[in-house]
Amino acid sequence: MGQTVDAGRLGRSNPLKHFWTYARLMLRYRLTLATAMGCAFVSAGGLGAGILGIKPILDQALGDPNDRRGLPELASDLNAAISRNAPFLGQIPRTWIERLPEGPFTAVVWILIGLGVLTVVGATFNFLHAYLSLTVIARTIANIRSAAFDRVIHLPLGTVLRVGPSDLISRIVYDSAALSVGLNALVSRALAQASKGLVAVLVAFWYDWRIAAGALLAGPVVYTIIRKLGKRINRASRSALEGQASLYHTANEVLSGLRVVKVHTAEDRESARFDGVSRRVVEQEFKVRTARALSSPLVETVTLIVLGALSLVAVKAIISGDLNATTFFIVLGSLGVAGASLKPLSGLANDMSQADAAAGRLSELMAFEVEHGREPGLAAMARHGRTVEFDNACAAYTGSAKPAVDGVSLTVRFGETVAFVGPNGSGKTTLLSLIPRLLECSSGRVLIDGKDVRTVNVRSLRSQIAVVTQETVLFTGTIRDNIAYGASLPDDSAAADRVIRDAARRARAEDFILAKPGGFDHALGEGGTGLSGGQRQRLAIARAILRDPAILILDEATSMIDAESEARIAEAIAEFVAESHVRTTDNAPRQDTAPAGRTCLIVAHRLSTVLAADRIVVMDQGRIVDQGKHAELLKRCVLYQTLAREQLTGDAPGAAD
Repeated sequence: MGQTVDAGRLGRSNPLKHFWTYARLMLRYRLTLATAMGCAFVSAGGLGAGILGIKPILDQALGDPNDRRGLPELASDLNAAISRNAPFLGQIPRTWIERLPEGPFTAVVWILIGLGVLTVVGATFNFLHAYLSLTVIARTIANIRSAAFDRVIHLPLGTVLRVGPSDLISRIVYDSAALSVGLNALVSRALAQASKGLVAVLVAFWYDWRIAAGALLAGPVVYTIIRKLGKRINRASRSALEGQASLYHTANEVLSGLRVVKVHTAEDRESARFDGVSRRVVEQEFKVRTARALSSPLVETVTLIVLGALSLVAVKAIISGDLNATTFFIVLGSLGVAGASLKPLSGLANDMSQADAAAGRLSELMAFEVEHGREPGLAAMARHGRTVEFDNACAAYTGSAKPAVDGVSLTVRFGETVAFVGPNGSGKTTLLSLIPRLLECSSGRVLIDGKDVRTVNVRSLRSQIAVVTQETVLFTGTIRDNIAYGASLPDDSAAADRVIRDAARRARAEDFILAKPGGFDHALGEGGTGLSGGQRQRLAIARAILRDPAILILDEATSMIDAESEARIAEAIAEFVAESHVRTTDNAPRQDTAPAGRTCLIVAHRLSTVLAADRIVVMDQGRIVDQGKHAELLKRCVLYQTLAREQLTGDAPGAAD
């Protein structure tokens, strides 16, 4: 979409302002949209010509037998009417009129044939209008969805956590679908109905402008009704969309944790919770229902009152001889066609009001600030080779009374392995999330080799960091795709395959991969279904190895797997952390000039992991309370003694006091 919508300026003062913001994006397809509009007016023109053709047929059938005319006379009468009512239109050439067949019955036959041709032409252009309009709408909505998704994945992680992934997904999927209904109402249905109604009104003015003008008195009343009800629909629709986001969140939360729900026999509780959210959504939908249901009867009532009054005036004029009866019926019929065409506009206006609520939520999403560090001109960070430093770093979550990280100062030397331990909620994960800028410091700094990470290009920063978490994230696709996720591979497919297999071998994953049907091309289900916890973690390690990072962050990466898998993963990590940085070209690996080793930062719950670290940092309530070796901390740090006794698990040599 290429533009950010300022949600703060999109107020309620201008009706459908959010909706029009997105409707204007259809102008990207100007030619297709203009062609669709042209087709709609051609189709409507066919309808108008058909109504005009009815009067001569009625005159021939119901008029004075001595005054029935053939096509030449009717054509001459049409020229006279054009000169009287629309002199800017061209006349039918006299030579054409002289060649027309004579006879009143022949005239009716040819008029009916012409009306049949106009019907076919009108239907064809009506199809083209709908086809082209829906094409523009589908492409525009696809662009809006893509722009919204792109905005979401570039938001700071803190914003995503604050708003909620379910709410953001709901805006991308459901709100864009609701917006599509409004765009369809505007471009496809409203344009077709409005053009037909307009042409029918013009025909009525052609025959008697006084009756037609009187009918237009209903317009302001109808507009007021539609606008009042539209505001109510907009408010209720917004609440309903927010409720649908809650429904999505509830359903996703329960299904993701279905194992826990079943073990705790909480099915009835969760069904009741879902029903409660669903009832609140239905209440808002009922408000929309009431407003939509009121609009059509009110418009019909106003229209019938106006037409009834006009009929009384017209009948009096016919009785007194001031108005031709055939003309009156044609005008009344034209107004009836116009009313039938314009009547759906009240429902279409409601659709647009409903879509405006969805457009407002999308506008809010597009107004969220993307994470900083992607601005052009920011310097790229050179490969880390000296220190990672926290300088009085603080970080807080929205709505939390206390900071998650509170004034941490710590320096980690390149190549050092540092384990972070502490009670749950002590700030370990939050602290390490500041390094790749998944979360931002509220105050203080994080520096890599003396450079504040906020002053460098975020892509260059993250390209040299790999993170392996407790919950391994695997995507739908092949094992090969998951290992190669986000990595820069050689252009040559054979070379790319070699580096992927090498990463799997070094992560101790190759054996179980080759045992799967298809090997590296084995398709994984959602979340890596079919793999054990240890196998998923080894794929995550392979992904990290292929990334060739200077900084490796392990966030409780082995806390949920068995001892055998942990031992194999620990062995793979130890080898990887100690080796030199190798960059891969299209031809062959080459040794870089970066110093040997990698900085490894570990959030640990396993005693064996803690013992293997060069240093242990003990955290509590967002602060560092002590740091040192295992034996030193056991002697002097009460909190560490408690952690070693109650939280750190697993046997390891030298673990005793």
